[in-house]
Amino acid sequence: MRVLVAPDCFGGTLTAGEAASAIADGWRSTAPDDELLLRPLADGGPGFVDVLHAALGGELRTTEVTGPLGTPVTARWLEHDGTAYVESAEACGLHLVPADQRAEWCERATTRGVGELVLAASGAHTVVVGLGGSGTTDGGEGLLSVVTDVTARLVAASDVENPLLGPHGAAATFGPQKGASPEAVARLEARLEGMDRLRDVRDLPGAGAAGGLGAALLALGATVTSGAGLVRTLTGLDDALATADVALTGEGSFDWQSLRGKLVTAVASGAAARGIPCLVLAGQVSVGRREAGAAGITDSYAVAEHAGSVAAAMADPAGTLRALAAEVAGRWSR
Repeated sequence: MRVLVAPDCFGGTLTAGEAASAIADGWRSTAPDDELLLRPLADGGPGFVDVLHAALGGELRTTEVTGPLGTPVTARWLEHDGTAYVESAEACGLHLVPADQRAEWCERATTRGVGELVLAASGAHTVVVGLGGSGTTDGGEGLLSVVTDVTARLVAASDVENPLLGPHGAAATFGPQKGASPEAVARLEARLEGMDRLRDVRDLPGAGAAGGLGAALLALGATVTSGAGLVRTLTGLDDALATADVALTGEGSFDWQSLRGKLVTAVASGAAARGIPCLVLAGQVSVGRREAGAAGITDSYAVAEHAGSVAAAMADPAGTLRALAAEVAGRWSR
């Protein structure tokens, strides 16, 4: 049996590569004769650069930039065949804001470092900026403070369709995840609404991505593309699906946002088009069977449920994911 293993990262616990390895190790322990093809994936969020570097090669470059708290951080970007791939989370990711400081910094964290990354990469003819996993809600103000004009073509890679403002906007939807209280969300919303430079783009799909960083890139003339779709193409996912008997994907939390064009649905749609089952292994699962089935997902499994609790899963993310994959292999390998 030929098994495609194509997960996203698992929150702040496992990279996509680590998740793929854990799933593969677990599956092999039950079904050692199966042939496994590993394709770690990412949308525009954490892991974007690593996944593309593994698939494409190219030159992985390092630049010191301003982190979300205003202190220097080391960030990487990839140059391949005249295109630069920038991962915004490398410069302003939520993982760069200590959990106990998020409430304090949620209104001050900056995207300036993303702008510095774009400038560093702007010698390429195209700069693709992956959006996701940010710890910022500054509407790209930091980026716009250093990027006024670039000759390179800008592309925003994201699967977030949220506008900048309103109940589905950057502050209301994602602010609480970054430490914002209801009062802080209201202040962030007012700040975003007052950014005149974003006025013409704030209602566009994707403007609310990465705390409004999407809007800033749109204001600079960027086009928007699906991060999951881009990675799907560049990693040869469709070719891998064409020869697979079953596809495994996964992420930290399989929830309603997963069904809105994120990576697991890219894998599922490709699998459905070829008539093969698609299984989701996730840290937690809150999507019902009917909703998952409508997205092309055959079945889903939660690490936390298998391990007995979220705490047990978090204590050993690779080991508990490996154990779940071993059990799933027993149900599906033939």
